Amino acid sequence: MTGSRPDRHEEGAVPFTSRLTWALPAGGTAVWESRPARKRGTLTVRAEGAAEGRPRTADTVSLVRLARLNGVAAASFCLGGLLFALGAGLAQYGTAGPIAVASVYCTGGVFFTAGAYASLLQATNTPRRADHGALLTSDWKWWSYEPDRIDWTSTFVLFSGTLVFGVNLLDSFIQGLTVEQINRLIWTPDLMGCVLFLISGHLAFGEICHGWPRPRPCLRARSLGWWIVAVNQFGSWLFLVSALAAFTSPETGNQLDADIANWGTLAGALCFTAGGALQYFERPESAGEG
Repeated sequence: MTGSRPDRHEEGAVPFTSRLTWALPAGGTAVWESRPARKRGTLTVRAEGAAEGRPRTADTVSLVRLARLNGVAAASFCLGGLLFALGAGLAQYGTAGPIAVASVYCTGGVFFTAGAYASLLQATNTPRRADHGALLTSDWKWWSYEPDRIDWTSTFVLFSGTLVFGVNLLDSFIQGLTVEQINRLIWTPDLMGCVLFLISGHLAFGEICHGWPRPRPCLRARSLGWWIVAVNQFGSWLFLVSALAAFTSPETGNQLDADIANWGTLAGALCFTAGGALQYFERPESAGEG
């Protein structure tokens, strides 16, 4: 999506705006991008007649907030991914009983939910742009409802996905279920969570590419943020493959392919571990004048 006024140019994936360029009252232009503002607390200001713009950061309060939330999210996704990988390995090699495997998965799910909520808080408390080319700190909020923002929508869908996964993980402790109950109580929430993860990743691509994912523009954007989104989205696809393979056949009472289900979960979890490790470095670097 692109839109413009004489002093304003908007870009993004319909119906969202993820990059905005506008003329400053004192001359020159400012460029706000959703992800750098949310992750690093920066926008770019170019003086009139200057060839290149210079980053301008939010105040120290916002930078500290963003850095702490980013650290919590990064560590949570790393730990959650490692525990999911461990659970898949235990299930594949049969070195632990079903309750032990379910406990490892459930603990990993708690970390995934914590990471997703920290990401949502980061979007909720991101500094807001001002017409004079600054990022302004708002009051701290534990919750907001802003579906018109692509970053909030992406992180909210991700958080929702972890909660749906939580239903799957808790139901996996129940013993003696019929095939129909397994597919309804365990497999269906698993599949729904995978779909929500994919939707969240698709929105994240839209945010960082300023339009729906297009291979060429995105592959040229060799930023750390792009690679984080790409690695996590690949992990989400592996989770989906794993979920499809975990469907229990009413005819045989067995999963369609337990090996694919376990190895897909393990590989997908390692992708999220890698994404969490990379995310640690996508943080504010220093405080500056807002």
